[in-house]
Amino acid sequence: MNKLHLPPKDQVTLSQKVGQLFMPAVFINDTEEEVQKMEQLITEHHIGSLCFFHSRASAATNFEGKKQIVHNEKSYDRLVELIDRYQKAAKIPLLIAIDAEWGLAMRIENTPQYPYAITLGALQNGEDLIYQTGKAIGQDCLSAGIHWNLAPVVDINNNPENPVIGYRSFGDDKQQVFSKSDAYIQGMSEAGILNSLKHFPGHGDTATDSHLGLPVIDKSSRELQNNELYPFQQLIQKGVDSVMVGHLLLPQLDSEGPSTTSHKIITGLLRNQMGFDGVIISDALNMHAVSKTFPEKGTLEAKSFSAGMDVLCFSENIKEGIDIILQNESQNRIEASFERIWKLKEKAFSNTNKSDGLDWETASKINSEIAQNCLTEWFGQKDILEEIRFSNFLNLAISNSKTNLFSKGLEEAFGSPVLNIPSDQGIIQQKLDETQTVVLSIFPPAVKPKDQFGFDEVVLQSIKSIINSKKVLLYLFGNPYVLDILGVLPETNVVIVYQDFPEFQEEALQHFLGKTKAKGLLPVQLKTFSL
Repeated sequence: MNKLHLPPKDQVTLSQKVGQLFMPAVFINDTEEEVQKMEQLITEHHIGSLCFFHSRASAATNFEGKKQIVHNEKSYDRLVELIDRYQKAAKIPLLIAIDAEWGLAMRIENTPQYPYAITLGALQNGEDLIYQTGKAIGQDCLSAGIHWNLAPVVDINNNPENPVIGYRSFGDDKQQVFSKSDAYIQGMSEAGILNSLKHFPGHGDTATDSHLGLPVIDKSSRELQNNELYPFQQLIQKGVDSVMVGHLLLPQLDSEGPSTTSHKIITGLLRNQMGFDGVIISDALNMHAVSKTFPEKGTLEAKSFSAGMDVLCFSENIKEGIDIILQNESQNRIEASFERIWKLKEKAFSNTNKSDGLDWETASKINSEIAQNCLTEWFGQKDILEEIRFSNFLNLAISNSKTNLFSKGLEEAFGSPVLNIPSDQGIIQQKLDETQTVVLSIFPPAVKPKDQFGFDEVVLQSIKSIINSKKVLLYLFGNPYVLDILGVLPETNVVIVYQDFPEFQEEALQHFLGKTKAKGLLPVQLKTFSL
């Protein structure tokens, strides 16, 4: 990362200070025309920060999921190139941000990927591994020229129906969410990367996706303090760089509008009551939870700022927002936010840590150690592992075009050929008539619960039929919430592996062979196991 130098603060005009409030989205796969437009916007309006996304078809920009995401094998190189170009366009150096909750791979292909928060949540006494994960992610960010990882998610995922948090949360226990978030933050801080707690005041207990609609969390202040706000408060007291406010309606705190535009929640609760004096950043302002309510350009940005926001993320109406803020806000109010942002820049730009590029070796080592400690057994029958291992089991797989090293390993070790659902359905039915035991490996098509995690209904029915008619040992290489749609019963035998990385598949194979023990605990409550 090239050393960046801020100009003398007293040379920054009031209009430029308002420009520092804005964090537009930028896209790795944008056209040259779009890149030049952004360079001009940065130069003319003195933008303070940028948030990188993969493409306009990804993440918060693709609400209905109808746009096709084009993969770019050289995304990382393009990221580095664009950061350099945008910094050269800026008269005041930019803070560069990204969502890298599980590493740059959350946005950039061909970069190291680390486990999801729910996987880390399964670790017992795993804070050191989580610290190492946060540090490694921070160093990868540093290598690209990124200063600010908009992470971790400190939402307590206490609603199994949650369509957007789920696997991004460390779990449903407030103390575990706090301690694991703290370890992650400490690791990032060691690398010199800024953090952001999200999504204040807590996005876990909802079944609504705020990309599409406005979630309602109808809880009293006391209820929030006892649960949702706990990790935020504990981490604020320890010291954090920023807090991201989510798009949520909390009628018992403010019935007039979402938290993103609520003075009672941003200034009253977060700033005054909870004592947070750092930067407050909005969740993406183009998300349908709020964007549809403010059709007039710039009014959403102005309303959020008036409520106490410092950084306006994913603003699409920068010129209009600047004009309205300059017209309606006092100089003191503008100066207060500018000072907080400037302080964050001083901290980021003073980082003297070095990074020699992406560290694949460290990523693999950390992933292996996490895999060794997170596998979780949920066995309805005692000694099921030994019984199936020494039986003539059927080796079934639902791989969904993913490399299934686990099932291939079973084939090599036991001579039981891999049969895939649904492609081998004919022979599978014949074999099922001849055996009573099955090892079933499942690689879900998607990590998010939308459209039944991407499963075809015919495949789901096949899974349910097998589970109900045979003695099954199921290895799940994905989001544990998948179990709630598989017809799994409390007496079913499940090993939750959480990830499909090669390191996790190898550990699952060693587990079946009886060479390692499952050490993890499920960090969330599943409907399946609470029947």
